[in-house]
Amino acid sequence: MKKNRSSISKARSYREIGEFWDEHSLSDYWGKTRKVKLDVVLEPEVTYYPVAKDLSDEIRSEARKQGVSSDTLVNIWLKERIKGNKSKRGKLRPSASNI
Repeated sequence: MKKNRSSISKARSYREIGEFWDEHSLSDYWGKTRKVKLDVVLEPEVTYYPVAKDLSDEIRSEARKQGVSSDTLVNIWLKERIKGNKSKRGKLRPSASNI
C-alpha cells in the first residue's frame, strides 16, 4: 500500500481499511466515491480433470449420500489416497487397470 492514507477511511494499511469497512456502509460514503478503471487478472484456483460419465454419476450419487458436493468428496478421496501413498512410500502405484 502507498504511504498515503486511503481517502475515505484514512487508514494506513489494508487491515485498517478492512476494519473500517467492516463497521461502515458504502452507502453512507457514496458521494465521496469516484469511478476508476482497473484490470483484474484472475488465476484459477482449481484444476479440472476429465472423468468418465458413468464414474461421475457414481461420484455424484455417493456425494449425495454423504451430504457433500461432488467436488468436496473427490478432494477428500484424493487427499486420503495421497496421504496413504506417502505413508506406504510408493507401494501403491496407479495403473491403467485400477482406473
